[in-house]
Amino acid sequence: MGEYIIKLPDVGEGVAEAELVEWNVKIGDLVREDTVLAAVMTDKATVEIPSPVDGEIIWLGGEIGQVLAIGSPLVRLKIEGEGHVADAAPAKPVKAEAPTPAVDQKVQAPKAAEDKPKPVSAPAARKGPTAPSTFSANAPRGEGEKPLASPAVRLRAKEAGVDLRQVGGTGPAGRITHEDLEAYFARGSQKPGAAALAPDNSVKEIKVVGLRRKIAEKMAIAKSHIPHITYVEEIDVTSMEELRSTLNSNKRPDQPKLTILPFLMRAMVRAIADQPQLNALYDDEANVIHQHGGVHIGIAAQTPNGLVVPVVKHAEARTIWDCAAEVNLLAEAAKTGTATREQLSGSTITITSLGSMGGVVTTPVINYPEVAIIGVNKIMTRPIWDGTNFIPRKMMNLSSSFDHRVIDGWDAAVFIQRIKTLLETPALIFVDA
Repeated sequence: MGEYIIKLPDVGEGVAEAELVEWNVKIGDLVREDTVLAAVMTDKATVEIPSPVDGEIIWLGGEIGQVLAIGSPLVRLKIEGEGHVADAAPAKPVKAEAPTPAVDQKVQAPKAAEDKPKPVSAPAARKGPTAPSTFSANAPRGEGEKPLASPAVRLRAKEAGVDLRQVGGTGPAGRITHEDLEAYFARGSQKPGAAALAPDNSVKEIKVVGLRRKIAEKMAIAKSHIPHITYVEEIDVTSMEELRSTLNSNKRPDQPKLTILPFLMRAMVRAIADQPQLNALYDDEANVIHQHGGVHIGIAAQTPNGLVVPVVKHAEARTIWDCAAEVNLLAEAAKTGTATREQLSGSTITITSLGSMGGVVTTPVINYPEVAIIGVNKIMTRPIWDGTNFIPRKMMNLSSSFDHRVIDGWDAAVFIQRIKTLLETPALIFVDA
């Protein structure tokens, strides 16, 4: 018998460390080649680490939430034959996990002493079911909504005949763990509300790891570094909505359906041509503003795992139909967790929209180190006085934030007023400058 040491492999170009977000094995488990041992998250994506050999787990080199250096020991296995030290098999992207939003390079990595892997007696995810059931009232999922779980959890559920849509998840972003399955088995397939009503005094501790931690870090940096100024303006989008409806009714079969976003993107391109200082990144350490010629618009998108920002590159060189097609492509990639590093980085200005949940007014947080973000609120039909009568008009607010260190309030107002003019008279979007 020998000992096989698996090291954390290179999980992406230029990545020096990764956060351990899930163990799929515990000490004493027998694993086969290609069994997924763990999942780690870099600044761009979550990847699974498979075993390159058959063996028995005798040591685990980290705790959930710990940041590990590439090349550090991850797992030790007892194997037949001579011992060996090797990298793990090539890491595999996790399709069910959405990649993280681009996090600025200035985010400080944890100190080396904190990153050093520590042996653990068993992974945190395998402590056994807690006293209160982890099955939540929100556990049932709709048709077509894929629950988040590792391949090992999915296989275990399949063998037990369990529909994972009925199991509550306590992992990051609602991910279903082995502990959740055990609690479900202990409870049985009882539906929420079947038991008598009783006080619930439980307190659940949820460690902030993975994508949620990346989002938290970036939001904290944005709010601590950037003095925000938010400017809200009301837009009459009645004419734009009529034009959008007409274009969709007459589009070719190969053309995508137009939403409001492509119109807004093209209006932003026209407005940026007049005020290029809005399309910039601010390096506040070097006191240098990087003003970009290409307009690379980030689209803040909510996924089952959290907020990500895929990027439509060179919107200035795209037609309204091209913009719509690219938004659809990126939205699908973000939703399924297949967006690439290239698709999730390089934005110079961002749009954030909650669709029909957009509210009346929002105060969006700037996508650091950009200097502006455009927030879309929901469209509402309201009576507007035209000087003679009240007439129904489709109205929408833009709630937009700017970095007040480099963008004056006047410039912010001029920028939004230009976008307002273009959206209220949408034919201007298609007129050559």
